[in-house]
Amino acid sequence: MSAHEPDLWAGFEEMTAEDVAGPVWDEPVPLNPRGTLPVFPVDTLPGWLGAMTAAVAEETQTPVDLAGCLALAVIGTAAGGRLTVTVRGQWSEPVNLYTAVALPPGNRKSAVFALMTKPLLAAEKALIELTAPQRAEAAASARIAKAAAERAEKQAASADAEKVLELTAEAASLSQSAERAVVPAEPQLIADDVTAESLTTLLAQQDGRISILSPEGEIFEIIAGRYSGVPNMGIFLKGHAGDMARVNRQARDSQYIENPAITMGLAVQPDVLDAIGEIKGADGRGLLARFLYSKPKSLVGYRNLTPELLSPDTADTYAQKLGRLALTLAGWTETTELTLTPEADAVLLAYQRVTESRLRKDGPLAPIVNWASKRDGAVARIAGLLHLAAHPEDAWTRPISVESMAAATRLGDYFTAHALDVFNAMKADPAQEAAHTVLSHLSETRIATFTKRDLFRAMPRAEFPAMGDLDPALNLLEEHGWVRQQPPPPRTTRGGRPPSPRYETHPRVTSAA
Repeated sequence: MSAHEPDLWAGFEEMTAEDVAGPVWDEPVPLNPRGTLPVFPVDTLPGWLGAMTAAVAEETQTPVDLAGCLALAVIGTAAGGRLTVTVRGQWSEPVNLYTAVALPPGNRKSAVFALMTKPLLAAEKALIELTAPQRAEAAASARIAKAAAERAEKQAASADAEKVLELTAEAASLSQSAERAVVPAEPQLIADDVTAESLTTLLAQQDGRISILSPEGEIFEIIAGRYSGVPNMGIFLKGHAGDMARVNRQARDSQYIENPAITMGLAVQPDVLDAIGEIKGADGRGLLARFLYSKPKSLVGYRNLTPELLSPDTADTYAQKLGRLALTLAGWTETTELTLTPEADAVLLAYQRVTESRLRKDGPLAPIVNWASKRDGAVARIAGLLHLAAHPEDAWTRPISVESMAAATRLGDYFTAHALDVFNAMKADPAQEAAHTVLSHLSETRIATFTKRDLFRAMPRAEFPAMGDLDPALNLLEEHGWVRQQPPPPRTTRGGRPPSPRYETHPRVTSAA
């Protein structure tokens, strides 16, 4: 080394490990625990229904939970509230359900709904065609009765004094007959974007049964008061429980539904589930407790681009069995009671005992006591639906088997795990979910350092529309020791935009398997 060259090693002996590798990392503090949620147990569904569920999930490359929850909803739609499950003579449950699956955009929810609901729409079309002659005859009879009443009124108005009383009585009788003439509405199995008032009318027109199957979550906005400005959940509460509904409004005929039965199968974005927790009165009045929730892990980014396609035989069997079931039960006007075999009753009783013990103040279900208090009833309803799918030709002539009840309890456990996660997220700091998303990305990519700008470009726009939306997540991760911001470089005299903040990732993240 010449006398004029700088000594590159000068002062090296004074440098510490911290100077070379940066500050030593402390053990990171875990975020709010979020365990792995169970996957929908497809094997609990009877053969033809389980085969369709698995095949649809494979072809669309979507979590099987979506098709699985929808499978229960379509059977509930076909049942139309015409069956109830009676448990030991103590209480009775109608076999309609409310299910809500949370999935981000881009998960092909519409494709799953189209495949799973196609036979119901075909059955609806067939019902419209089959009832067309009766509706036409009823409409003609109503017109004739109205015309006869109008003629009688004219005759009475111009009659001699000795005949006016007789003709007036006849006109009044004909007028009453015309008012009583009812023209049946076109059969409808499925509704979508419908207000609470319109839903009540639909229930009255459709003999007390209707289903809302939608790959979107608009119905929650409607319940929250999109049109009225105030929450309107009464008919949704009664439509789940089967409680009598009577509506009297000015300028409208009163509407009376003895046993309303609403079925809901929804797919919503995850933030919608958080938002419904903020609907005034939704928790206190029990609306949130009526839903069976599912929060599957999105497959976007991990999908098989050459999946196995849905077999025509599987689709045909599904269409025939579901369509026949819907057409058979559509003609029923009375409710039929399903009972349990002694073995099935013993399984449900054991499940009830477990539920009861876990509802104690220190029990695992105490945080979701409102939801968990309806868990046993939900299991009874699911058992009824599984029984109906297992014997679509004659389920109403035999009791529910122990196999169907055991499968229903497994689904009860599945929905319990997801409900715990959903209600925990509703009460959690909004930054928690965002922090989990960022930490998952860092774990998958194992990035040692990153800029805020690069992270923003890599994150889904639906969750982080603007770069500033990353701040709560990054702040929380930094507080918990998962990332740390590096000191900004010295500013130059050249001006321009300051560099994006740079972060380091904890070695536990970058070295994780």
